[in-house]
Formats: sequence, C-alpha cells, structure tokens
Amino acid sequence: MDLSFPRRPFHSKGGANVPHRKNTAHMESVFMPPPDKIILPMQQHIGAICTPTVKKGDYVYAGQVIGNSEAYVSAPIHASVSGTVADITQITMTGGQKIDAVVIESDGKMEFEPSIQPPAEIKTKKELDEATWNAGLVGLGGAGFPSHVKLNVKDESKIDTLIINVAECEPYVTADHREALENGENVLLGIYKVKEILGVKRVFIAVEENKPDAIVKLTEIADNPELDPNDEVRVIKLKSRYPQGAEKILIKVCTNRVVPEGGLPSDVGCIVMNIASVAFISTFIKNGKPLTLKRVSIDGSAIKNPQNVIVPIGTKISDIVEFCGGYKTEPKKIMLGGPMMGTALTTDDFPIIKQNNAVLFFDEKDANLMKTTACIRCARCYMACPLSLRPRDFEMASDSKDLEKLKDLHIMNCMECGCCSYACPAGRKLVHAIRVGKNHLRTGGAK
Repeated sequence: MDLSFPRRPFHSKGGANVPHRKNTAHMESVFMPPPDKIILPMQQHIGAICTPTVKKGDYVYAGQVIGNSEAYVSAPIHASVSGTVADITQITMTGGQKIDAVVIESDGKMEFEPSIQPPAEIKTKKELDEATWNAGLVGLGGAGFPSHVKLNVKDESKIDTLIINVAECEPYVTADHREALENGENVLLGIYKVKEILGVKRVFIAVEENKPDAIVKLTEIADNPELDPNDEVRVIKLKSRYPQGAEKILIKVCTNRVVPEGGLPSDVGCIVMNIASVAFISTFIKNGKPLTLKRVSIDGSAIKNPQNVIVPIGTKISDIVEFCGGYKTEPKKIMLGGPMMGTALTTDDFPIIKQNNAVLFFDEKDANLMKTTACIRCARCYMACPLSLRPRDFEMASDSKDLEKLKDLHIMNCMECGCCSYACPAGRKLVHAIRVGKNHLRTGGAK
C-alpha cells in the first residue's frame, strides 16, 4: 500500500463554510483553582458505565480511582481534587439517561494519591494498553472512546498510518489549537511513543489552515531529525472547511482511503487520535498522574470574559462562568461543545467531563433559530452531506416510522455533523429527525 505523503490533501465531498469565530485562539490557557465541590458522573466515555468505588464520608486524593468497571470498553474515573465524598447521587446526562455520580467537597489542597508514580518504561503494546487504562484516557476531542481499546489493535502489522486530529473545525472552539501551541513537545513525544510501539510508518498531523501559528509550531518540532530520522511524521495543512475533523473525513483527505459502512479506521490501516489525547500519553509517562484536568474553550455572546480554561474534571459550568467574570447578558442557549455538533443544556449546573472541549453561551439574538418552512426540494442538504447520504429522505422516513426505508437509506451511517441543517434554506430540523429515525430503528419503531 502506498505510504507516501500527498503534496496536498485529497478531495472530500460536501461540507459547509461555517464562520470560524476563533475568538480565544490567541489567549493563553489559564488554570482555574479547584472549586468547592465537583461532580463526577460514572460514565465519561463510550462503553460500560463505571460503579463507584468509594462511599459517602470517604477521604479521597486527587488521582485516586473513584469509579471503575470490569468491562473492556470502559475507562476508570479518578478524583480530580482531594477532599471528602459528600454524596453518591444521580445525574441526568445530555442524552437523558440517569447515571450515578460521586460528589466530592474539595479541601483546597489538591493532594495527589501518594502511591502515584511514573510507569515503568513502556516498550510493548500490552504496556501501552495498561498505561492508557490506568490513566483513564479517552478520546478528548468529543467522542470519548477509551484509548486503551483504540490502541490495542489485534494485528498492528495492518496499521500503517497514524493521524493526529488538530482540525478543530467547529466555530468558537480553540482548545486543541492551544494544546498545539502550549504543549507541542508532549504532542510529538506521545506521537513517537505510539509510532514506535505500533510500528506505524506514516504519521499525519492534520491541522486546518486557519491555524498558521500551530502549523509553524508543530512543523518545527516534527522536523526534528533526531526524533524522526526517516521523516515519517509530517504536518498536513487542511482546508478550513467543516467537518474536516470528522474521523472518516480526515482519513479520506489524508490518505484517500474510505472507511466502509459500519467499519473502523483500522479496517483501512489507520488510527486517528485527538491531539490532546496523544499529548496526555507523554504526560502520563513522565509523571504517572491520571487524567484529572481538562482544557475547555469558554466563549459566546453572553459570557463576560471568553478564554481557554484548564479546570478539574467535574467542575460545574456555573463555577467556570463565575471564574470568567459571569454573564454579560442572560444566556438564552448554553451549548456543550461547538454549535454544529454540540448539545444544548437546560442548566449551567452540569459538570465538565473528560471529552468536553467547549462551553458556549449565546444571547437572545444569537440563540434565535430560523423559522421552519416547507421543503423546497433544492437538494442543498444532499450536496452538503460529506458522506453522500440523503438527509431529506431520512426526515420523511423518520416522520412515517418507515423502518425498511431508514435501513435502505443507511441512516446509521450518518455522523450527525449538521451540514444538512446548516445548508437548508427552509430551516428544516434535519439532524433532529435523523436522531429520531435512528432511535426508531433501535427500538423497532416503538413509542
């Protein structure tokens, strides 16, 4: 298989020219002091829900495991502050499911578990798997897939390409941009460790062209001949077009390979990792401290002081708002994540979890949605779909609960990027209809 580096990215279909609005791109990240209380839901990853391993009244150290699961597709959850377990309660997640959560009252000391130490030298795939499990590492770009599962490929000889996702194509979000600028050395050391253990022969660091400073920074480090004597790690500059950061799209533009429907990147010889995830591997190897902090972009028309903030995982959004100077005006919409694929929240009492990378606050003007009118059959949704799917047909089949039609249209292949809704001049709520349609298939059309 061809392992050369293309002179320019390969073509991808569809997408949307969304406004960038990267207002915090040039703001250095700031650390937020530990809040008085944190809330740690027992599911902060794709896969099995964890069970609390502590009880009310227990004293816990930062970095101590407070939630775990015996399931393979899962990841342990660690206390992000030191203090006392105030409660084991339930919290409603953004998908509507109720999950156990550990509430910890901080003592303000941020004392780490005394037994924490750097892992022994990691030389094998098994040792890398154990390290990422012990770190509680998941995909930090939004998906939350446990990293030990992603890296534990059955046959690493079939994996020839590693793609580091620095596209960050959503408007407003700049957390990964700051990761590249502020933690570039760990990014590259993490890349080289994964490359060494999995025997990968080609690494793309995929950055959108609207981040020229990050491109310069990462290129300077990637071009180090001592670390990369065979020049197998390179930065590739992508067009600034949403959704370049989607896994399947990244693989297409970097390698011209197409992930089959229902398939995984490993099926076409690729592994895709978020920049913060691969950087954290290097950090964990150095100090042995598990994942307890998260950088989030705080922005939008309703927040007083937009910035990138590094917070203890489990920090309530309301505490971050107070740290950022409060609201400039009453927020009419709060988004967890970017405006294209993020989730609207009904309260700012929700905690930050591992895979959150932004919280956006919009005033009444920016939160106002286009009025929905009848479809005019312009086909803009079809043209915008990066996967050549048929969003309007999804909507009609979903409304009629036509399960056979939904299957024939391959609705489960939709990644819900929102390009169809963005392109629709009639303001059709196409992504919502697609999510409803997927649920019809899962439940057999039951109410």
